[in-house]
Amino acid sequence: MSNGACVEKTEHSSIQKVVLDAGPIIHLDELDCLDLLFDFKELLVPEAVWSEVAGHRPAAFNNPRIVFEKCSVQQKMNSQITIFCNSLDLDAGETEAIMLSSFHPGSILLTDDAAARLAASSL
Repeated sequence: MSNGACVEKTEHSSIQKVVLDAGPIIHLDELDCLDLLFDFKELLVPEAVWSEVAGHRPAAFNNPRIVFEKCSVQQKMNSQITIFCNSLDLDAGETEAIMLSSFHPGSILLTDDAAARLAASSL
């Protein structure tokens, strides 16, 4: 099923907040599988990621069942995280996604970038 109905939603679901990097949004949209994100309660997208997705797959944000929340992190950037992400040559979207996930303990970071996963797990 591609409508997200395969997973029962409950009030006590452990799936809460998800921070998304551009890759998962773009690739799920290419596969017409954005409905897989329906089971998550909050889909947080940093501004840099939003811009990247809007440039490559603008229709990804047009699914009425999937509500993405555009989030600004520029005002709250942590210099240690920024320096670490820069040392791994992560782009602005990946850095903002890692930063945003650090503001939401217990959130899940979805990224298709190995260096971003390394940075997130190290931080």
